[in-house]
Amino acid sequence: MADDKDTIQARMLSDIPDQYDKTEGSFYWDNTRSVAIELESKYSEQESILDQGFAETAAGVYLERKVAEQGLSRKLATYASGIVKITGNIGTTVNADIKVASDALTFTVKETKVIPAAGYVEVLAQCDTAGSSGNVPTGAIKSFPVTIAGLTSVINEQPFTGGYDNETDEALRKRYFTKVQKPATSGNVYQYEQWAEEVSGVGGAKVFPLHAGPGTVKVVIMDANKKAAPPALITSTAGYIESVRPIGAMVTVASATEVAINISVTLVLAEGFTLELVTSALEIMIEEYLQSVAFVGTTVSYAIIGSKILETNGIEDYSNLLVNGGTLSIILGDENIPVLGTVTATL
Repeated sequence: MADDKDTIQARMLSDIPDQYDKTEGSFYWDNTRSVAIELESKYSEQESILDQGFAETAAGVYLERKVAEQGLSRKLATYASGIVKITGNIGTTVNADIKVASDALTFTVKETKVIPAAGYVEVLAQCDTAGSSGNVPTGAIKSFPVTIAGLTSVINEQPFTGGYDNETDEALRKRYFTKVQKPATSGNVYQYEQWAEEVSGVGGAKVFPLHAGPGTVKVVIMDANKKAAPPALITSTAGYIESVRPIGAMVTVASATEVAINISVTLVLAEGFTLELVTSALEIMIEEYLQSVAFVGTTVSYAIIGSKILETNGIEDYSNLLVNGGTLSIILGDENIPVLGTVTATL
């Protein structure tokens, strides 16, 4: 850590003979003070520059430059898509470029269809904004930003999927160290892991060699949100691995299986906090813990969930904690990932 301005100034003043006045407000004190302040700033900048030269501490574009030395690049955000049901007059053409909308986002229809006698068509639509915000729930898309003659209503009867945010620095850093510390060669386990994790939207992979006999490989993936991979992500991952795998290998790509973690607990709240407020905060704390376990740990710890409850702002104590109806840790299978189910908190 660089010296602060007080240390720097004290060092400079010590080089000035004691016969001169060096007290605060004197000529020598005032002049060395301004220099010390500027040097403190420069030393701090130098430390920051040094940090950007190492993968462990680099951030943003500097991390991107560092990982590029190993042939890696940040995975960019992807666009969510799904099916919308558009109702209107029979014979009306639904064009591929029309817009539909939720309360906060717009979506572009990607195919052209004519409304048949049934009075509606189902068409593919894609969010105009990249990232996870486009993964809207059922019923979120319900309007046309601009009135379109012959069309009366729109709705998505299934959630939209496939929208993932830009890869975070920590996720990119993890891929870098995986590549450096786990040499991938000749289609070994590490190489299949790296191939899968190079696909935008993949948040982790586990590889099972010889899962169905000689020459077979099973790659199990989760998405970037640490949830089960949707079919489109499985397809794109399988296609990419197929393009780079060794000749003769028979590769199966599958989604991880979600294990819902349901929690019930009695809470003692600090003064000024409401049950609704702390429950929302608790859900975030537990979800972050579950994401840290996915494809890394083999259990969801009952004790750690208890500690996360106590770490939540506004909670002073708890009792009657049940995890999936019991008081034991939850064992995860090789292809399982834990996801937050319900959190039922009472006073």
